[in-house]
Amino acid sequence: MISADMLLAFVKVAENLSVSRTAIALAVGKSVVSKRIAQLESHLGATLFSRSTRQVALTAAGEAYLEHARKALLAMSAGEEVLTSLRSDLNGRIRVTAPVSWGQRILSKKIPEFLKIHPGIELELILSDRMMDLAHERFDIAFRWSTSQDHKDLYIKPIARIEWLMVCAPQYIALHSEPARPEELEKHSCLFYWRDTSDDWWTLASGDDVKRVKVNSRYHVDNPEAVLEACVQGLGVGLLPEYLCKDAIVDGSLVKVLPAWTPRTRFGNQITAVTPPDRMRVYRNKVFIEFVQF
Repeated sequence: MISADMLLAFVKVAENLSVSRTAIALAVGKSVVSKRIAQLESHLGATLFSRSTRQVALTAAGEAYLEHARKALLAMSAGEEVLTSLRSDLNGRIRVTAPVSWGQRILSKKIPEFLKIHPGIELELILSDRMMDLAHERFDIAFRWSTSQDHKDLYIKPIARIEWLMVCAPQYIALHSEPARPEELEKHSCLFYWRDTSDDWWTLASGDDVKRVKVNSRYHVDNPEAVLEACVQGLGVGLLPEYLCKDAIVDGSLVKVLPAWTPRTRFGNQITAVTPPDRMRVYRNKVFIEFVQF
């Protein structure tokens, strides 16, 4: 019978191409790793590795079997998670990353409630606007602005709609007048969550009418909270997500600009949860994603 220990030893040696490094990673002796590989090869009736004094390499049979071994390990792990969830409250660690502004303003308000409901859960939240490598940096879940990136082989679930608004401070309008048409934005100082020169063009839609306008600004910043502050202080017309500027609109610090026109940004109009399929099979991750859906 093939055991999880045999499969894990095989997969780790295939990834490390080293029995010694695998032994260290699994906290066992090299002889234990070698024995587990030998047992697996005996059961399968196939040689999985070619060995020399200096290196280990997968054989054709080993390459063919590797993906099946990985899937078998994931299935075992998922089964254990399900049984654990049926026996007791959720437990374990969830490692999450999210955009800074959305994570601060929205997600961080939901997490304490989730942790109160599930005292066995430990949650690690990393707020960053950098596109994280989920596998390499060992994240269970990433919340991202949109699905415009290539998410091949990843599980994707829409979490929240994002409405983009153009806003400015009343004192800015008093000094510069309010733009009446998209084309007039070219004469104004325009502020946006800026990353590269493509962000110097704004695309606006009103029904079937779509305008692409070249905008100008003396202030380029890669943080939307900083854009909000600049807008409130009257530096220009800002393009911001509604969740970030709604309070300022309510208290009169900001007013909407060209409200009949809807901005289309490269960040899309939704926040999505992105996770490797194997991490979605972990019950606590699935429960957390469902809990934070807005």
